[in-house]
Amino acid sequence: MKKINKYVIMLLSLAFAATAEAQDKVEGSMGVEFVNQYIWRGQDLGDVSVQPSLGLSYQGLSLSTWGSVGITDATDTKELDLTLSYALGAFHVGITDYWFSGGSYFQYKAHKTTHVWEANVGYDFGVASVQWYTNIGGDDGLNKDADRAYSSYLELSAPFQLGGLDWSAAVGIVPWATTFYNANGFAVTNISLRATKDIVIRDQFHLPVYVGLTANPRSEKMYLLLGTSFSL
Repeated sequence: MKKINKYVIMLLSLAFAATAEAQDKVEGSMGVEFVNQYIWRGQDLGDVSVQPSLGLSYQGLSLSTWGSVGITDATDTKELDLTLSYALGAFHVGITDYWFSGGSYFQYKAHKTTHVWEANVGYDFGVASVQWYTNIGGDDGLNKDADRAYSSYLELSAPFQLGGLDWSAAVGIVPWATTFYNANGFAVTNISLRATKDIVIRDQFHLPVYVGLTANPRSEKMYLLLGTSFSL
């Protein structure tokens, strides 16, 4: 029995050491997504777009960049985002710098910048997740008194499987008035249902394709979305 316990302890020690070693490594990721429409939190931000991404992560801390450029409409806003986040188990927190091409990237002065800085916090319960986002600076929207709105957005989402597809249902809410989301007060701005299918090509190449419906009760708009992504 002592020998068995000794071997068990040895195996557990080796497994722990391997896990610790894996966690100590910096991991990189890059990819690109193509969408027929750029719909963000129920808002229409563009037509057919290409959206590249690049990121690094280390022990729960990650730094990533994401962008969007319209392909079919030259007037679509070009966007570049930088996000710093930290995850601990199912809990995560982060801050994102959104920049839109209407102004200089290096202009940070109040009332002149086209950057928006947003803080977020969330928790994944497994069967569902909750995310809260609040603009804390930059080119934020205004409330009914024409003051900074500290525009916020709450989203509840839940994944499930049905009919051989991976599904995701989400509801997004703007809790108070802000011109950033075109809301005069409490408003539901995003109700979405998306199905994803992982298409395997020659047992090596995976191509996830999704189709989804997104409705914005506030603007009384509905969109049928199609997208695919590549992880490189």
